[in-house]
Amino acid sequence: MYKHKHPQIEIMDTTLRDGEQTSGVSFVPHEKLMIARQLLERVNVDRIEIGSARVSDGEMDAATMICKWAAKHNVLNKVEILGFVDGHSSIDWINNAGCKIINLLCKGSLKHCTYQLHKTLEEHIVDVKASVDYAMSLGMSVNLYLEDWSSGMRDSPDYVYELMDALVQTPIKRFMLPDTLGILNPLQVIEYMRKMVKRYPEIHFDFHAHNDYDLAVSNVLAAVLSGCKGLHTTINGLGERAGNAPLASVQAILKDHFQALTHINEEELKDISNMVASYSGIAISQNQPIVGENVFTQVAGVHADGDNKNNLYCNNLLPERFGRKREYALGKTSGKANIRRNLEYLGFDLDEASMKKVTKRITELGDKKEIVTKEDLPYIVSDVLKHDDISNKVKLKSYFVTLTKGLRPVATLSIEIEGKTYEANSAGDGQYDAFVRALRKIYKENLGRKFPMLTNYAVTIPPGGRTDAFVQTIIMWSFEGKIFRTRGLDADQTEAAIKATVKMLNIIEPTYEQQKE
Repeated sequence: MYKHKHPQIEIMDTTLRDGEQTSGVSFVPHEKLMIARQLLERVNVDRIEIGSARVSDGEMDAATMICKWAAKHNVLNKVEILGFVDGHSSIDWINNAGCKIINLLCKGSLKHCTYQLHKTLEEHIVDVKASVDYAMSLGMSVNLYLEDWSSGMRDSPDYVYELMDALVQTPIKRFMLPDTLGILNPLQVIEYMRKMVKRYPEIHFDFHAHNDYDLAVSNVLAAVLSGCKGLHTTINGLGERAGNAPLASVQAILKDHFQALTHINEEELKDISNMVASYSGIAISQNQPIVGENVFTQVAGVHADGDNKNNLYCNNLLPERFGRKREYALGKTSGKANIRRNLEYLGFDLDEASMKKVTKRITELGDKKEIVTKEDLPYIVSDVLKHDDISNKVKLKSYFVTLTKGLRPVATLSIEIEGKTYEANSAGDGQYDAFVRALRKIYKENLGRKFPMLTNYAVTIPPGGRTDAFVQTIIMWSFEGKIFRTRGLDADQTEAAIKATVKMLNIIEPTYEQQKE
């Protein structure tokens, strides 16, 4: 299967060339430079393909900028540009950019050679050799893409072998075999790659996968299994049509399932993923393996409990390996184990009674299909435990608010004060205003009490929280010469304000009792 127990695999990242062919993606020169630097200095890929010859002035600017930086830092031998069999044009363009390696694109299938170039194989071979000779005369190194190689091996293998036989004695350094249309499955990759390796055992072959059938990663690994020495990847799987093989996934599987060796620094994969997502405008799926936001998050409480008991729900993809941390989601399936894990991370140590109250509150949010983050947890703890410290002599039994276009909002409520139930309704300028007006009616007309004055009202998302989890409403009150604040938390802004208001009523209730005495 392998010549060596731990094969050394060379990684060429083509985010800046093939990745930029993703629909709607265009990197400006300084973005290309930043990505190139990150890939070579921190992620430590072996090579990068930074663009295509003769595309635009902007492409020339980016290529020149990257090559100038690479030369200054002695990594110019890791920078490559795609060129074409077009006489001297592409080679001169690449040379003028300061790049010393051309990835020359030739036709790897009879169909492409016949119908796109309108040439015979013999004529094409003459042109390819002439391009190689010219590039070598300028002191450049040449790698060769066999475009549409997958179709060539399937439909015209004799063409592929004749092309290879004519070129293996040239100074071409690497022969790069693309599944240009993403048509192969792993069994075909194994069959075709093994034929190439057996026929040309001394040649360095790269494999370039496309993901049209969602098989890019599988096909890449099949290529390695069959003796391929180099792989082409992109960050986040960017690429034309359905994209290419994503570097993070390829790296993890190479290491864990094939014991293959690469130079990749796994701890940098998340950062480069975020950078490319930002520059490309293509968001990373939250469940994207290795780099997705949620892939190291346990949701079920039983999993957190298992992790507490000898890491029962962990595999080799430990988050620390990729510079990340395992998290425990908070929601209706969390359970105490998840919540305790998060509390410990934040430095909380709650007794069992408090844990039950916090767990109940998070479960209530989860029943509303809300997502609670670790950053939200301190606010929930504070809200739950502080609320319990307040005497609950005022209890909101039910309320109903309406919002109808063209009509003022109306609120109807039922509230229990010192064991007696009162009901009222009122219209207002908003739902919360209508609720407060109904409350004022009860306090003024039924109880003959003064009602606090609302002096400030602020709605925020707790820092680090999510808009679909809950909001925090902080209300400032003035009563009997004192200023104080109450806070409510809920997924609904109006309900959060109502909770803050009920807390306020319980805070001032002892004042009314003292006045009666």
